[in-house]
Amino acid sequence: MIELVTEFWWVLVAALLIGVVVAWLLFANRRTRVETLQTGDVLDEGAAPAQRNQALIDRPAPPTAPAASAPAAPAQPAATGGDDLSRIKGVGPKLVALLHSLGVTRFDQIAGWTDADIARIDAQLGNFSGRIERDSWVEQAGYLARGDSAGFESRFGRG
Repeated sequence: MIELVTEFWWVLVAALLIGVVVAWLLFANRRTRVETLQTGDVLDEGAAPAQRNQALIDRPAPPTAPAASAPAAPAQPAATGGDDLSRIKGVGPKLVALLHSLGVTRFDQIAGWTDADIARIDAQLGNFSGRIERDSWVEQAGYLARGDSAGFESRFGRG
């Protein structure tokens, strides 16, 4: 046995060196470094104050909702000779009540809106803003104001 060791000592040294290198690679990788991103949280000491969503802050307040105990506005025409605005696709009882509170009660009023009128009314619709153009209220109201039910149904479907 000693003869083998003296004859192949260089193989044992090479194997030992390879073993040391492999062990070092295995154990060195276990000590992984945790690198954190320096994002600057608003809770850190000395951090800048949180940024505000200025668009949300500057948004006009939505119209006040009617009291919970008050009954919802009926979908029938207004008592002052107004039209049934709920016939316009996309206009439900809440929008009918809101439009009535803004003085809009007839189809011909909506059919005659200019771009300035649309912008003015849309700004007062709160969560419903954008619905005038998206649901084509002016075009729908034009059909309904003329009494063109067939044209309305062919363009917007049955109600």
